[in-house]
Amino acid sequence: MNAIDNSKIQENDIDLGLLLSALAGAKDSPLIFHYDGQPAKPGYHVTEVKAGQFSGLDCGANPEAWTEIFIQLWDIEDGDRTHMPAGKFYSIIRKVTEHVQLDGSAKLTFEVSDGVRPMQLYCAAAPVLRAGAVHVELSPRPASCKPRDRWLAEESSKTAACCGPAAAKSGCCAGPHAL
Repeated sequence: MNAIDNSKIQENDIDLGLLLSALAGAKDSPLIFHYDGQPAKPGYHVTEVKAGQFSGLDCGANPEAWTEIFIQLWDIEDGDRTHMPAGKFYSIIRKVTEHVQLDGSAKLTFEVSDGVRPMQLYCAAAPVLRAGAVHVELSPRPASCKPRDRWLAEESSKTAACCGPAAAKSGCCAGPHAL
């Protein structure tokens, strides 16, 4: 069994291409999604995969455009089934690509329901191979303010440029207000 290479995978919000490349090396391993502090039931299955292209205005009147892929999981008990092998999930997605164009770099959102509670939206963290199974942690997809997010990213970038290893010698981080 091959290990999953997490070196290229973002921590909290991976895209479809990264998920599939991580699963490719562990196709025989059970794929276990975790959400709301619990693992999905062994009978879960993929009920729908859809792709969408969206455009809109954010709250700062900035135009936005993105592609998003939604994978719907129905989290039910289904007899004495075991968790779906990573290879089967991989094959389902590949089968979808025969009919629907899926952009591997698109934002990936999981829609999860147990058939009773309303569907909820989740983003996926990097898959982890543990105890012979591939575990994917799903966390609720929060609302965000894109202008604020861009501003915070820019500020973080400025701080990294000023206080990074090369800049540390320049004294910009050594001033009286440096932490």
